[in-house]
Amino acid sequence: MAQAAARAGRSAHSVTLLAVTKAQPPEVVQAAADCGLEHFGESYLQEALEKLDALRERQLTWHFVGRIQANKTRPLAERFAWVHAVDRLRIAARLSEQRPEGAAPLNVCLQVHLGNEASKGGAAPAELAELARAVGALPRLRLRGLMCIPPEETEAARQHAWFHQLRQLYAQLNAAGAGLDTLSMGMSADFEAAIEEGATIVRIGTALFGPRDGRLQSRHV
Repeated sequence: MAQAAARAGRSAHSVTLLAVTKAQPPEVVQAAADCGLEHFGESYLQEALEKLDALRERQLTWHFVGRIQANKTRPLAERFAWVHAVDRLRIAARLSEQRPEGAAPLNVCLQVHLGNEASKGGAAPAELAELARAVGALPRLRLRGLMCIPPEETEAARQHAWFHQLRQLYAQLNAAGAGLDTLSMGMSADFEAAIEEGATIVRIGTALFGPRDGRLQSRHV
């Protein structure tokens, strides 16, 4: 990460390592926290809530990075600091309504659908400006930035192309006054290209913890 940041003329401190711990037991999260990691991401709600309960004494920052079901937004609004995959106004409105009064605003990122893969969620780029305006106006949310899960690529140039596309959308929204500060992009196989294209959060699971149980594999990490 530091080397990729240096290649882009950036400080390594400008990139947050989000350790994605889905399919890992609480003991692994505990060990990672003991090594100094502070930000942890989960994709499966029930599994995540069990870890939040088991590790409630630790001062950790929890991010939800998985697909969001409309009927399960309340625990996200109540228990997490970040939600990365908001792609519909309905979901954002429910998170806003269900965020407890007095809690810090819930940090959210809008997921952008790149690559036309039917298996992945996200707002279409053409819909992004309108969605950002609407979400940015909701109370008890803080719209922080954009997130993507691009097609899996092995060539660095193609990895860069997808991340550059998200960076351009981010710049367009900020030029219109959105005030975004976060690009959540890059996973274990492509985080260096993401950092070189401006990622501020990289979502890393396999590179930290090794392969997961195949039944739980997902392109969210």
